[in-house]
Amino acid sequence: MRDSAGRRIEVGTTPDQKIDSVLNTHSPRKAAIRSAIIPGWGQAYNKKYWKIPIVYAALGTSAYVFYYNLTWYKRCRYAYTVAVTDDVAHYDDVYIKLQPFVKNPNGEGTLKIYRNDYRRYIDYSVVAFVLLWGLNVVDATVDAHLKSFDVSPDLSFQIKPGYSELGNTHGISLVLAFK
Repeated sequence: MRDSAGRRIEVGTTPDQKIDSVLNTHSPRKAAIRSAIIPGWGQAYNKKYWKIPIVYAALGTSAYVFYYNLTWYKRCRYAYTVAVTDDVAHYDDVYIKLQPFVKNPNGEGTLKIYRNDYRRYIDYSVVAFVLLWGLNVVDATVDAHLKSFDVSPDLSFQIKPGYSELGNTHGISLVLAFK
């Protein structure tokens, strides 16, 4: 197809569409979705491979803390149950570090406090895991948005005195020039 001047026109694309397709080759939405599905996938999509071990270290640490607290919660819960019910037959099944509390008549209160503390720590570790996963998604999204950001050293900064004839005032202008 040709226009009135005889120039050839490609049907179906406009210059604006071509510019948009070039600018949108790196999608922040894709980075966010990928990081939400698998942690670190958004960082890999952004080619920031050095961040992936940090993501997995943070998530792995919070997962380990969850496992540790869950293990101790179960131990304390079982020891508390044995202490409250005076179940002597299952005394040997109690974790060895908690056995003195089971024998002690005042140990029930201590075991209850331990059990409740570890339950609270479990909740905190779940919240930390979710927040770190969310931070992973936010990092991938922001990094994708800044992918085309120019950080070249061709930036200049000038401060000049200025005078406004319209308002008959003096001032200072700040000029930030991109070369």
